[in-house]
Amino acid sequence: MRAGGLVAYPTETFYGLGALASSPEAIARLAAAKLRPEGKPLPLLAATPEAAFAVAARVTPLAARLAARFWPGPLTLVLEAAPGLAPEITAGAGTVAVRVPGSEVARELSRLAGGPLISTSANLSGGPPPARAEALDPALRARLDLVLDAGPTPGGLASTLADVTGAAPRQVRAGAVPWAEILAAAGG
Repeated sequence: MRAGGLVAYPTETFYGLGALASSPEAIARLAAAKLRPEGKPLPLLAATPEAAFAVAARVTPLAARLAARFWPGPLTLVLEAAPGLAPEITAGAGTVAVRVPGSEVARELSRLAGGPLISTSANLSGGPPPARAEALDPALRARLDLVLDAGPTPGGLASTLADVTGAAPRQVRAGAVPWAEILAAAGG
């Protein structure tokens, strides 16, 4: 990954497709390998909350509270993006989606790679996300440098996506963490 490689790896929900977020070349390779449409932001994952918050320009008290309650786990927080993030990550929105995954394998991969990773499902755009390494689309697999097979993932729902740039959370995508739990942890 430090040399620009693309890796499929397990998360606490499905297999993800990753590249080091600090490598513009790897980000471009990832988008091409996945056949991802331009203009769609790329979410990140990090090994620790500190590493996750390093990609943000500002961490609201709400973001800190939700991270303390749900990380590591399947909650992705949308934060104001730090200056200097690749435009492919933010898609010009000025925000970045980031989480600390529940998967120890994914966290360790981020730690060993040296920074946050792109974390998008390991499928061709529009296809179903795989819960097993052997379920990766052969066309996608041929474009990867490594498949880190750590057995099956639980599958189920993808991570919940919550915009926490304001005073109250805004649901962007329903997912593995019920919205009622997020609202309760947010204080309302």
